[in-house]
Amino acid sequence: MVASRSRLRRDAIARRLTALLDPGDVITDEQALREASVDRFRKYTAVHGIYDGPIPAAIVRPRSTEQVARILKLAQDEVLNIVPRTGGTATEGGLETVVEDTVVLDGSAMDAILDINPVDMMATAQCGVPLQVLEDTLRARGLTTGHSPQSKPIAQLGGLVATRSIGQFSTLYGGIEDMVVGLEAVFPGGVVTRIKNVPRRAAGPDIRHVVIGNEGALCFITEVTVKVFRYQPENNRYFGFLLDDFPDAVDALRTLVTDGYRPSVCRAYSAEDARQHFAHFSRDKNVVVLVAEGPKPLADATAEAIEAVFADRPHERVEPRLIQEWFDGLNWGQDKIDAEKRAMLEQAHLGYTTEVSVDWSRVGELYDAVVKRIRSEFPRAQDLTMLGAHSSHSYQTGTNLYFVYDYDIRCEPRDEITEYHLPLNAIIVEEALRLGGSMVHHHGVGKYRTPWVHEEHGSAWYLLEGLKRAFDPAGIMNAGTIYPLREPDGGAPALQGRW
Repeated sequence: MVASRSRLRRDAIARRLTALLDPGDVITDEQALREASVDRFRKYTAVHGIYDGPIPAAIVRPRSTEQVARILKLAQDEVLNIVPRTGGTATEGGLETVVEDTVVLDGSAMDAILDINPVDMMATAQCGVPLQVLEDTLRARGLTTGHSPQSKPIAQLGGLVATRSIGQFSTLYGGIEDMVVGLEAVFPGGVVTRIKNVPRRAAGPDIRHVVIGNEGALCFITEVTVKVFRYQPENNRYFGFLLDDFPDAVDALRTLVTDGYRPSVCRAYSAEDARQHFAHFSRDKNVVVLVAEGPKPLADATAEAIEAVFADRPHERVEPRLIQEWFDGLNWGQDKIDAEKRAMLEQAHLGYTTEVSVDWSRVGELYDAVVKRIRSEFPRAQDLTMLGAHSSHSYQTGTNLYFVYDYDIRCEPRDEITEYHLPLNAIIVEEALRLGGSMVHHHGVGKYRTPWVHEEHGSAWYLLEGLKRAFDPAGIMNAGTIYPLREPDGGAPALQGRW
């Protein structure tokens, strides 16, 4: 917990905010504030009603960019910590409040789709537009964003951009950073900036990336313009293969991608991970899932390449219908979150993930190293009911590994995070960094991977730290996210002084 540096106390903060917004848009309900103090990283303690961090002073729901600017002007003047959020689906602690009397800046009321341009192939929407709503609107016009994270039913556009989100079709369409054309954001002090929509430019560094992935540690995203694509599901071709060897399954993806093909879905599951997704057909084998899509000649060419890659590999085919049915039920919305909460209370059992990235040549080594360390070093290894991984996003130079671990919880609910989640997460991060990979592929740094952020960036930390000093010198934006609260030498919390 970090003490507030503001001279304002809780009641005064709420009064000052109410003067800037409609009274109904400043929330001080105690239970709402408690729930807003965490995200899904602490889902197990939260479902047991345990909220140990500082509880925010208020949740504010602005309805315009001008109101966001007023809030951030007040925050800078009065040194109030701001935690930005939209859909609330974060998984790495980025939405946790670690400073007393924090203000949670919730953009979900800014939910207008502003423009759909089928000639220039762009859609513009405010930060609080749910991705599912935008996607449904586009599909009715024969278009798509190409973005489909599992959280699509409830995730909102601002948060997706702020965390460098990626979707299940990324091998074809790219991550959110490949889709963003332009955007609007508000910086501390109420400075509104707009990056215009152009196909490409060479007018200095690509300043979109100051905002994309900032996780609310630099600014608040209010509006986003993304590319759109033709929606042609009638051309989709689904493929599933069972293989005996996980490295061979990943190598099949490598061959396809480095040969220049881009299946929209491009996944390889270890046998352990496959059991929970494909129990009705995996038969303790590794599973490869592929989807070819796009214009029919392109989908057909990709399908032919998939067939050729597997022609020379020992495998068993999976009926395409089973792959399509699995994929149609992959996303999770509030119904699945509610079911997970009930299961956690009834069974004291939990599943988490840690996603990292690595070069093709180190994938097998990373997988083996992580599994070996967890099995031999993790003190509660006997409580694991599943430990596996899958590759789900691939590139010319490498792929991600999405480690998945389930366990029975044999401790008090408050201790689960330190007894299980944190040590497991640490082993995976450490091994990815040791092998030259990235400690995080797409969920963001949040507040639980900051201990490794200097190691992640090395000498390039100078650049990242410079952004914080330039754009948030008072340190009011999402303290502890991306930027550690304490300096590497163990000195005083950085937020006690200026950046």
